[in-house]
Amino acid sequence: MPKVTVDGVEIEVPQGATVLQACELAGKEIPRFCYHERLSIAGNCRMCLVEVAPGPPKPQASCALPATDGQTIKTDTPMVKKAREGVMEFLLINHPLDCPICDQGGECDLQDQAMAYGRGHSRFDENKRAVDDKYFGPIVKTAMTRCIQCTRCVRFAEEVAGVPTVGMLFRGEDEQITTYLEGAFNSELAGNLVDLCPVGALLSRPYSFEARPWELRKVPGIDVMDAVGTNIRMDVRQRQVMRILPRINDAVNEEWAHDKTRHHVDALVRGRLDRPWVREKGRLREADWAEALEVFAKQFKKAGSKVAAIAGDLLDAETMYAAKALLAGAGSTLLEGRQTGLDYDVSSLAAVRFNTPIAELENADVILLVGSNVRWEAPLVNTRLRKAVRRGAKVFAIGPEADLTYKVEWLGDDVALLGKLPKTAADAIAKASKPVMIVGPAALGAGALGAALAASGPFVKDGWNGFNVLHTAASRMAGLMLGYASKGGIADIEKAKPELVILLGADEVPAANFSSAFKVYVGHHGDKGAAQADLVLPGATYAEKHGTYVNIEGRVQRSERAAFAPGDAREDWTIFRALSDLIGKPLPFDRLDQLRAAMIAEVPELGIDGIVEMKWAPPKLKADASGPVAYPIKDFYLTNAICRASPTMRRCSEELVQGRQYLEAAE
Repeated sequence: MPKVTVDGVEIEVPQGATVLQACELAGKEIPRFCYHERLSIAGNCRMCLVEVAPGPPKPQASCALPATDGQTIKTDTPMVKKAREGVMEFLLINHPLDCPICDQGGECDLQDQAMAYGRGHSRFDENKRAVDDKYFGPIVKTAMTRCIQCTRCVRFAEEVAGVPTVGMLFRGEDEQITTYLEGAFNSELAGNLVDLCPVGALLSRPYSFEARPWELRKVPGIDVMDAVGTNIRMDVRQRQVMRILPRINDAVNEEWAHDKTRHHVDALVRGRLDRPWVREKGRLREADWAEALEVFAKQFKKAGSKVAAIAGDLLDAETMYAAKALLAGAGSTLLEGRQTGLDYDVSSLAAVRFNTPIAELENADVILLVGSNVRWEAPLVNTRLRKAVRRGAKVFAIGPEADLTYKVEWLGDDVALLGKLPKTAADAIAKASKPVMIVGPAALGAGALGAALAASGPFVKDGWNGFNVLHTAASRMAGLMLGYASKGGIADIEKAKPELVILLGADEVPAANFSSAFKVYVGHHGDKGAAQADLVLPGATYAEKHGTYVNIEGRVQRSERAAFAPGDAREDWTIFRALSDLIGKPLPFDRLDQLRAAMIAEVPELGIDGIVEMKWAPPKLKADASGPVAYPIKDFYLTNAICRASPTMRRCSEELVQGRQYLEAAE
């Protein structure tokens, strides 16, 4: 490892580190605009200048200079200070004084570094240039006159998102960043461009002029738009979540978040259920809690043990446990979380989870996708696979062809191919040291789990388990751990002919199911579940309650409450606690901490902080599945009740999926 001296302090740095990284290891802050830890090095902005010996007697860009043994690096000499002031002066020649009206104000790298490293005045009095704003789509708003050509957006689009439609035109003072033919940036990761932009050139279109950063209270949470468990930060003003940003977690989402995670936030105050409703003569009418709970209790007692609970995709573990405890008091075990009809074997949880840690995917050398459109089912898993491909991994896929943003060899769409893979794929898997198989929901729906497990031999080795099942519901793994899975799926629950069905935010259950049962919907949006219910009780969204979530890899994470539910809506578990008193079988908890303790006592794994250990003991299932698979997600932006209530998500769907064109007023 090379030894370098930074401002008089000698340190060892990893082989291949840059001078900028060496300075940061020594605790020195180096200003930068174009450099980003997760993108390739561009060396555009020259703000990271330092003095290095041996070397020419002039400042050098530390981001692009390798650290070598014996270097002496100085970060605070008069030469460095003057050079940085000069660079900042050049950057500000054409940058407009928009700070008072710029949404980036208060969290702008250019503002901060101009204060810390810039001159007190400018020596230029020429007119500033102006650049036409470009159209980047429904997520990103542009003010391109502010652009300093750092090219972070260009590199992100090409390297991470895999949609290389952002680039630079012209030269010198005429340089402009734009999308190809000035069309929308068609990526589910577009919102990350806003975080990457160090100035106010790329802004969040839905969030523009909504709030200032110093008005917001920041609350850590876990995203429920897919099953990856993205770590997020909810920025709250008074009672409303104003925006959602990713938190850095290198083991899960790095520092990215997809657009559904970021921009469903406007639906948290739209289409909400804020009071109970009771169905009379085929129509729902408003009711108060006393009446609604009385109706619920009456139906619950009448049903006896013929009570079922169907868990939705966005639920926390606490809500599912409280409902399970309520049903247990009535002698019922009719629990199901796979509301769309999946019925795969769950006798071994390791056989139905993502066994390869998400962060390890980028080290895979051969990848086999089975019935999985990873780009839509888990975009942040797809970015890891893209990293692996950039490092030389080969990808084979069984399923309908789709654009996954990297090269894929499509083998066909019949799951019977699992029994006899083409020679090229079979040979590559056999020779691979870290092969990965990802079984998506399309294959689970086709009953191909047995075939996938039968073909898993080459993917499971000492110290490496490459067999992975990709779920799309945030509640799925916690639900399976809590027993929300009947042997025959939801069809089994139907055969039991329950007289009372509790829909726990379950909006995907076909209306024809349980047509003879009394349905109680406990949820937060007036979506499909509420439309078919006989009793609607307003619950809280994930942002309005503390909750435990388990992601696809079995990682237990906890989310905090950011705001309070609107109107008369209540946290779901408190509804069941109140009901238990009315039916004469009170649940043994009055507070969240007591509920959580009872849940952990029953399922100790839900109390850990990290990945649950699950022994690899796959069941022996029939391996004769055949027939084509079809991806269940037809529209990335409208996959759950919250998204369907979001104007931003509907606009994204219409423009980016359905291809509808939005014309400006002058057109």
